[in-house]
Amino acid sequence: MASRILVVEDDPRLAATLDRVLAAEAYDVEVAGDGNEALRRARERPFDLVVLDIMLPGLDGIAVCKRLRATGPLPILLLTALGGTEERVRGLDSGADDYLVKPFAYEELLARVRALLRRAAPPDHLRFGDVRLEPASRAAWRADRTLDLTATEFELLRHFLRHPRQVLSREQLLDAVWDGEADSDNVVAVYVGYLRQKLGEPRLLHTVRGAGYSLHE
Repeated sequence: MASRILVVEDDPRLAATLDRVLAAEAYDVEVAGDGNEALRRARERPFDLVVLDIMLPGLDGIAVCKRLRATGPLPILLLTALGGTEERVRGLDSGADDYLVKPFAYEELLARVRALLRRAAPPDHLRFGDVRLEPASRAAWRADRTLDLTATEFELLRHFLRHPRQVLSREQLLDAVWDGEADSDNVVAVYVGYLRQKLGEPRLLHTVRGAGYSLHE
């Protein structure tokens, strides 16, 4: 299942942009315009991460952060226009896990979101975008769809998920999944093709001509 992210931002234009940027990475996004609405939404359904603006009408982000933190270990990324040391310390002391000063690059926002989700995920879970794999149960999903994988497809997907955005050569994949032994020279290409079909669209497994394959957006 896709990671669920709650965006708490009172600026409608920025809130809409954050919604669009995060949804483009296959996250399940909800937006709240103030602190009280954020707390209500957090009570109604579980979230995997909160992106929280400090400067909110009524109940500010610091107060919201403290109340959310009291409910459990929910990753919280604070956003603020105030970048001074005192403001950063106040935000982190309220229970936030990370801090991002406006204006910021959306690539940095996404990198921090990915890092927080990785830290929060159980150690036996692997996740990239809306693809999730649980080695212990040998189960895999894309969004809310269960993937019916053979043992070899499962190991191939696991290796890609362990090395997202890296170019993996045919030889590296042969060593990792087939222990360097395979029935034919094109077995990697064949199984990458099988895995692509089962993952569906939009495509995540890409061929890097002359170099190998990469799992990326």
